[in-house]
Amino acid sequence: METKTAKLLDGKALAEKIQQELSHGVKELQPQIGRPPGLAVLMVGDNPASAAYVRGKERACQKVGIASFGKHFPTQTTQAELEEVIAALNNDQRVDGILVQLPLPNHLDAVGLLHQIEPDKDADGLHPLNLGRLVRGELGLRSCTPAGIMRLLHEYAIPLQGKQAVVVGRSILVGKPMALMLLEADATVTVAHSRSHDLPSITKNADILIAAVGRPGLITAEMVKPGAVVVDVGMNRVTDSDGNSRLVGDVDFESTAKVAEYLTPVPGGVGPMTVAMLLQNTFSSYLRTNQKL
Repeated sequence: METKTAKLLDGKALAEKIQQELSHGVKELQPQIGRPPGLAVLMVGDNPASAAYVRGKERACQKVGIASFGKHFPTQTTQAELEEVIAALNNDQRVDGILVQLPLPNHLDAVGLLHQIEPDKDADGLHPLNLGRLVRGELGLRSCTPAGIMRLLHEYAIPLQGKQAVVVGRSILVGKPMALMLLEADATVTVAHSRSHDLPSITKNADILIAAVGRPGLITAEMVKPGAVVVDVGMNRVTDSDGNSRLVGDVDFESTAKVAEYLTPVPGGVGPMTVAMLLQNTFSSYLRTNQKL
């Protein structure tokens, strides 16, 4: 008997497609507007993972034709200094998107900095005003990772209306906005988390299962309904006994691939879509700003 294996939701390929569309949009609009879109990524300290993410974002900007106004600050930079930089970027007409790369050194208040960003330049879609717009179903910049997942599901024509969706994880970055976006698409949504009793009985009901908790291999085949769509948001670096490290998700890929209908790989699934939506948010702000002119 042939072993069934899940179809991959290829975020890398879709991100490439989105970048090509954005690149085309920038080429078309830049002569009329007189400048390219601009994105400022602020990074504090020398976290190697953050530095790699920021380089990836800057490369993606370059590819699309978005100007990078990235700033890298020493670890000991103060809250007041960063607030001053954000205020200047809010007033800089060349800048359409601003984001603060997390995590920050312990002495800094990330939420406080986020509140300083002009909501229409909030490239990460995490300002309370933008989250409020999402709750109310109003137009606004959307949180990048869940928006990327919605775009991926749409690309593969996966129906959401009336489906049972389970989101495992309740962070403000992914879990909560993800649940709201699925509700907006007429799914019936359950939010589960590390304190949920009998997690397998909850996940087993899901037609669409989103795992976003940051625990390697938490979701196993026994927890997945046959034929479900499984989206793995986890990015966990694990090291084997020989000292080799690799990235794994929150889903046990090998076993789940035999049960699910669709599955995102890690890496190459949700990660590239997050960056694509960051560029999309920056481009959307660029369009909106220039419609006001």
